[in-house]
Amino acid sequence: MSFHVSLRQEVSPSQPGFTVILLHVSPVLCFLPVFVSLTCVFRYGQEDIDVIGLTFRRDLYFSRVQVYPPADKPESLTLLQESLLKKLGKNAYPFFFTFPDYLPCSVCLQPAPRDVDKTCGVDFEVKAFSTENVEERIHRRNSARLLIRKVQFAPEKPGPQPCAETTWQFFMSNKPLHLKAWLSKEVYYHGEPIPVTVTINNNTEKTVKKIKVQVEQVANVVLYSSDFYTKVVATEEAQEKVQPNSSLTKTLTLLPLLANNRETREIALDGRLKDEDTNLASSTIIKDGIDKTVMGILVSYKIKVKLTVPGMLGDLTSSEVGTELPFRLMHPKPEEKNPAVKQSWYLRSLLVSS
Repeated sequence: MSFHVSLRQEVSPSQPGFTVILLHVSPVLCFLPVFVSLTCVFRYGQEDIDVIGLTFRRDLYFSRVQVYPPADKPESLTLLQESLLKKLGKNAYPFFFTFPDYLPCSVCLQPAPRDVDKTCGVDFEVKAFSTENVEERIHRRNSARLLIRKVQFAPEKPGPQPCAETTWQFFMSNKPLHLKAWLSKEVYYHGEPIPVTVTINNNTEKTVKKIKVQVEQVANVVLYSSDFYTKVVATEEAQEKVQPNSSLTKTLTLLPLLANNRETREIALDGRLKDEDTNLASSTIIKDGIDKTVMGILVSYKIKVKLTVPGMLGDLTSSEVGTELPFRLMHPKPEEKNPAVKQSWYLRSLLVSS
């Protein structure tokens, strides 16, 4: 028995994704019905919890279809299914799953090297198995499992351009320090540089010694806990000083990448497939009316801008003036050149011996 999974790894917010599968059954294995299931699972894997016999796991979604003998005939076939049917012949059986639009995207917290099998996160599993009774325990030799990943496109209409400003009045200073920061847009793509423009109007008698900008990722686990994991994923500093009664406008560029954070534990990733790399988790988009606990882990990003100003005793009593800029980090929607490219299929196949 073999099943071929063509999966679209990106799913736009306005359209439910779907996993098209074609099952090929050897004639010698045709004495048992064959089923395929799609499960969305949240795991809150901690070693100390597993030791006492508790598994913090919740199935957020489950769907199962009988593929052989076929219960229903698909109304239409995709180009990939038609191609595989011609190649594999009469023992191939096409069908597909549909992702409900309320399901979360694949996301996980990067574990420590010793905890590689104790990942906390949301993943999707496709399982094919043969059995006479679906309620009975399925033997491993009669089944095949495959993890797939669901990610999300950036919205077609992004939000307003992020901009923030703050004014700080120092003790024994007649005039304030004014800080303004802004981004060129609200949505940035994975691997895209993020320019941060900072304007400082220093009307005080103090000198601004350092300008620092950093990207913070905030992951909020909303199932089984209310944990927040805040991690700095990119940092830039400017050592230019802003003298009293002067101004400065400067642009610093940030580049948040997983490649620079591989040793950071509990950083949120876009889900991981076996033997494949991934990236920092995309920003979570919650649709109206959806319970946020169904999402498992909520991910957001913000840029912090900090100015360091020495105090009366110099650096020992220095003050920080700062502001924040929320933004979204997501995948771009691919260009649609023709129907075949529009599907953006990745073909997976898994063979199972009897």
